This record gives sequence, structure tokens and C-alpha cells, in this order.
Amino acid sequence: MARVELIMPKMGESVSEATIITWTKEIGDKVELDETIVEIATDKVDSEVPSTHEGKLVEKLFNADDVVQVGDIFAVLETEDSVESENYTQKIQDNTQKVDNVDTESIIENQSNITSVKSEINNINTVKSETRFYSPLVKNIAKKEGITIDELNSINGSGKEGRVTKSDIMLYVKSKNNTPSNSDIKKNVKKETQTKEVQTETTHKVTIPDTGETEIVEMDRMRKLISAHMTMSKATSAHITSFVEADMTNIVNWRNSIKADFKKREGENITFTPIIIEAMSKAVKDFPLINVSVEGTNIHIHKNVNVGMAAALPDGNLIVPVIKECQNKNLIGITKSVNDLATRARAGKLNPDDIQGGTITMTNVGTFGNLMGTPIINQPQVAIMACGVIKKKPVVLEKEYGDVIAIRHMMFLSLSYDHRVVDGALGGQFVRKVADYLESFDSNTSI
Repeated sequence: MARVELIMPKMGESVSEATIITWTKEIGDKVELDETIVEIATDKVDSEVPSTHEGKLVEKLFNADDVVQVGDIFAVLETEDSVESENYTQKIQDNTQKVDNVDTESIIENQSNITSVKSEINNINTVKSETRFYSPLVKNIAKKEGITIDELNSINGSGKEGRVTKSDIMLYVKSKNNTPSNSDIKKNVKKETQTKEVQTETTHKVTIPDTGETEIVEMDRMRKLISAHMTMSKATSAHITSFVEADMTNIVNWRNSIKADFKKREGENITFTPIIIEAMSKAVKDFPLINVSVEGTNIHIHKNVNVGMAAALPDGNLIVPVIKECQNKNLIGITKSVNDLATRARAGKLNPDDIQGGTITMTNVGTFGNLMGTPIINQPQVAIMACGVIKKKPVVLEKEYGDVIAIRHMMFLSLSYDHRVVDGALGGQFVRKVADYLESFDSNTSI
């Protein structure tokens, strides 16, 4: 008999920890190869972790709602294999070396001491400071930024039971770095006092009077994550929005002429979303500096056009699956990707990699009958485009024999962009270029 340690796998780019939602197996249960043993949630997506071996579950190192670092052992199986434990310890080392933003030395201090792994994991998983717990990632950031325990205790956490998340501490670091120096404070005590008053108002909970006719419902986990991410984005980027109006008449007529045959042939619908994404991809080639991400004072210019597609879930929450390498896909390829991701998003079947690596985002507010919107940037990207409802309206057209008024299918496009790195000229030219590609769509396109 041999004991096999199961390792929390990497869940995608930038994901360093996961919260256990529920165990699907209990101590003593038989576990098959690739059978789901635990369901987890990350700050990106919910997922299932399959067993890498066949055997009997003999030990669970974490409980439901515990936070597990990627690369940690989370369960132990008893198998018929004669594989030595050292092999699995080496796997821990290999996995933890791949984790982004995680100090591998703090995760496993002694790879050769198998008997002490469980106790070390328990110490690593959470560190208690008086009445609060902090994950290793938060502790590492605090150490790097010189944040004291007292400062940590003062941060309002948005995680489960008030746990401080990575977003919380990074927002605190940004706020701290923007605080005036001691000399500035001495020169302007009054200004400092006013600043503290504003900070107190914004960081303390707002007390809402109980009228007796109010139902109080706590945000679910996804809504808390969205709330933290949106707040962080507004605090990070200088948002600005540009608008254009696009004539979609050719596209509407083309889609109406081919959608029945396409549905019969492919077994799925063709919507306006892939056509708009294709136009965005083409416009990125003309203005590559819109397809960037910001990290501190560094600008990362992406070669691939990975378009995030904001999708509303049945529970009212939002998720953004990503169509990868759109510059290498034709219209039918983008259509297939859009339909596949949208279907799996609604069914809750997205994989962690499906929502990773986006470089620019689009959201279709027209789905809800809205004319236009001013969306919030999906960090660390610098631009997000909203598409309004396609609506018939009278439009003045310039013809060779004079101007005429015609009924056209019109749509507003709005681009929110990060004014730290994208100026009005670039943002305005990009969204105008997207509209130009839509208006010049070839109605003879075959698909």
C-alpha cells in the first residue's frame, strides 16, 4: 500500500488560491482516476478538481470554506501502487514553482520532510493575527510593502467573513502610496484632516435606517467579487468614454438572409456579437496601442487579440469568457467560439482558462434594449466597448443626386478607456474604426 498526496492544481493565469466549496468524497470512500473529489471556487470561476490517482480517501487536510494555495496538498489517498512518497513531494515542488505571485519558499520550507508536510500546510494556509486570518498571498504582499499587522487589521475585507483578499490589500497599498508625505502633512494639517474625514466617510459602512419594511439580503460570493473588482477598476483607471453611431443596415439584412440556412447547417444561431468582435479585431491591427495592459508604470503591448465577452448569468451575475487569438479566426471561427462560451457560461461549465488572458472587452448592452452604456474597464486592460440596441431611425444619406432621408438600422458604440495610457485621439479613432468596419461589411460574405 502507498499513500498518495493530491495537489491543488494551477487554475489558470494569476490564480494562486482556491476556496473549497464542498467535498464530493468522504473518508473511506473509493476514488476513481479522474473522478471529482472536491469542488472549488477561485476569484475567477468555480471548478471541479479530479483525482490524479485511484484509491481510497484516507485524509482530508482542509474543510469546506478553507482557502487552499495552488501547489498545496489537500487530500491523501491510499493506493495499491508501490510509488514512494518522495515522488509526490517532488510534484509539489514542480507545481509550486509554476504558481504566479506565490513565494514557493513560504509554501514548502522543507521538501524532504514528508511527515511535517501536513502541519506546514496548516500553518501556511492561514496565519492568525489576534482575531483575523490572512492568506499567505496577503501576508507576502504586506511584507513586501512594509505593512504592519496593525495596518492589516484596519483593512476592511471583502472576502468571506471579512477576509482580506488580494484586491483589498492592493487597493490599500495604492491608497497608502498616494498619501501625502510627513513634510506635506506638517505644511497642511487642515488638508490632512479633511482627507481623513473623507476617507472615514468612504471606508466606514453606511448605516441605513430600518423602516420595518426592508429585506436584507447578503451578496453572494460572485457579487462580492464583482463589487470588489469594479471598485478597484474605478480607483485604478482614469475612465473616459467616446461614442459613435454605426449604420448596421447591411449587416442586419445579410444576417436575415443567411441565419436560417446557418441554423440548419450548424445547429446554432449566428448573432451580431461575432461580427462586432471581428470588427474590433481588425481595428486593433490599425491601432495596436489599444490592445495593451498596464502594470504599474509599464505598458504591456499584446500581440494576440483576445476579446473578452461580458455575459450575463441566469442568477443575474456577470462573467467574461475570452475568445482567444481573434486575429487568426475567420467569422465562422469566432461565431463557434462565441456560441460555445456563451452556452457553457449559462450552464456554469466554463473552465478557468476560458476566462483568462483577455486583452480587450466588449459588452452588448443592446441585449436589454439600451441605446448605449459607459462600461467599467476590466483590469488590467485599458479599453472596453459597449454595443447598444440596433434601432430603426430616419437618417440623412448623401447620394450622388442629393441628400435623402432613409430608414436605417443604427447602433451606438461606446468605448470606455484608461486615460492614463489612451488619449482621446486614440480612443476616438479606434471606436470610429470599428464602426467603419461594420458599415463596410460585405453583404456577399459567405459563411
